[in-house]
Amino acid sequence: MNSTEIKEKLLANWEEIKNTCREEFDISSVSYEIFIYPLDILDVKDHTIMIYFNTNKKKNFVGTVTLDRKARPSLSAIIPLYLDQSEDYEIVFYSPEEAEEYLNGPKTAALSQENQKPVSSAKNSNLNPRYTFDTFVVGNNNSMAHAAALAVAEAPGEFYNPLYIYGGVGLGKTHLMHAIAHYAMEQHERKQADLPEKDRVPFNVMYVTSEVFTNELIEAIRGGKSDIATAEFRNKYRNVDMLLIDDIQFIIGKDRTQEEFFHTFNSLFGKNRQMIISSDKPPREFAQIEERLLSRFEMGLTVDIQMPDYETRMAILRNKAEADHLRLDDKIFDYIATNIKSNIRELEGALNKINVYSRLKHVEITPELAEEALKDLISPNENGVAITPELIMKIVSDYYGITVEDLLSTKKSRDISVPRQITMYLIRAYTHEKYDQIGMLLGGRDHTTVISGVRKIEEDMRNDPTTANTVEALSKRIKPE
Repeated sequence: MNSTEIKEKLLANWEEIKNTCREEFDISSVSYEIFIYPLDILDVKDHTIMIYFNTNKKKNFVGTVTLDRKARPSLSAIIPLYLDQSEDYEIVFYSPEEAEEYLNGPKTAALSQENQKPVSSAKNSNLNPRYTFDTFVVGNNNSMAHAAALAVAEAPGEFYNPLYIYGGVGLGKTHLMHAIAHYAMEQHERKQADLPEKDRVPFNVMYVTSEVFTNELIEAIRGGKSDIATAEFRNKYRNVDMLLIDDIQFIIGKDRTQEEFFHTFNSLFGKNRQMIISSDKPPREFAQIEERLLSRFEMGLTVDIQMPDYETRMAILRNKAEADHLRLDDKIFDYIATNIKSNIRELEGALNKINVYSRLKHVEITPELAEEALKDLISPNENGVAITPELIMKIVSDYYGITVEDLLSTKKSRDISVPRQITMYLIRAYTHEKYDQIGMLLGGRDHTTVISGVRKIEEDMRNDPTTANTVEALSKRIKPE
C-alpha cells in the first residue's frame, strides 16, 4: 500500500480503530476521553503515520511524550489489523501547534541566506524515540556497523564522514541511524548544560528518506517563486549539524537530485557536519551513479548489516517481549526465530501479531496459539516442516544436482541461471518474502533482477510445458498434497 492508500484506509476506519483500542486494551472511559478520543490522522508519508491532538475535541493538550506512553501501545497493535500486516508502520504524535505548522507552514518566513541557521531540534528532526542504542540488539551480523555508529555518535564530523550503512530491508539500518542522532543530541545537551544559557547553541539534526528529499526538491523547483523556494530548500539541508539520508538508492539515476545532493554533501562536509547514509547495497554496485558522487560516498566508512543469526533473533524477540511486557514460553521464541530468518521487522511483527491475536481471542498466549496466529507467515507442509526460502533453495538445488552456493553465486550459465530464476519464483509463491528480500537471500541481487526472473518463469510456464512440469514437480516436493 502506498501512503495515499494507507491514509484513506485509516481515515475511513479511524473511529472504529480508536474504539477497538479501547475495547481490546481495556482502556477506561476517562483515559479514552483524555488520550485516545482527541487524536486524529494528520498525514501519512513513507509508512509513517502522523497523528495529532485535535483541540476541537479536547482543549487541554496532554503532550506528545504522554501520548507516546499512553496511546502508542494500543494504536501500534490495532492499526496494522486494518492495513497490510506484512508491512511496518511508524507512529509520530504531533502537538496542535506542530500540526498547524505542518499544514500551513511556519508562521515566520524561512530564512533564505545560507549562512543562517534554520530552526531545528530533536522535536522536529523526524526521529523515532524508540530507535536508540539501548534498544539495538548487537550480534555477529551487525557488530562492526554498531561500533562505527557509536564512534560517529561520540564525535560527529570527526570520524567516518560520511558513514555509509547498507543491507537488506528490515535489518536495522534506520534504527542505527536514529540511535546515532539521539546519542549525539544527548551528548551535546549535557555539554551545553554547563554553559550560561546565553552561550548555549542547538544541535540540529535532519532525518529524511531520499524520496522525501527528492519530492521537496521537485516542489521547490516547480514553485511559483522557484529561486526563493530553492534557497529555502538549500537552507534547510545545508545548515544542519547532522544529516541522515535513508535509502539513498532512490536518487540514483535522477540527475537533478544527484546534483543537488552532491552540493549539499560538499557544503556539509566543508563545515565538518556529520552525514549518515543508508542503502540496500554498497556504492560501487550502483550502475548509474555519478563518479563524483561515488567518490564522496567512499570518503568515509562503508559498513554492512547482514541477516541476524539464530542467537541474535532470539535476543531481538526477548527484548521486544520485555518492552511490550509479554511473558512468553521459550518455545514461542524458538518457533519464531527458527522460521523467520531474513527480516527483523517480520520477527517483531510476528510477536505483535501473536499479542493482538490473543487479545482478540481473549485467551492466553501458548505455543499452539502462536502457531495458529502465524500460520499465514509460517506455512508448514504436511510433514510439519516450515516452508522457508532455505528449504526451497535446498529442494531446487537437489533437483538440479547443483549446490545452494551455485544459486547464490554470480555464475550466469543456463544450468545455474534457470534454477536460480525458478527458486525466485517459488520463494515468491510459497513465502511472504518481498522482491528485495528475495534478492538479498540469493546473493544480494537487485529487486529488479528478481522481478525479471519471476516474470520470466511465469512466461515460460505459459509457453513451455517442460518448465511448467518442472515447477509442478518442485511444488509437490515443497508442499506435498
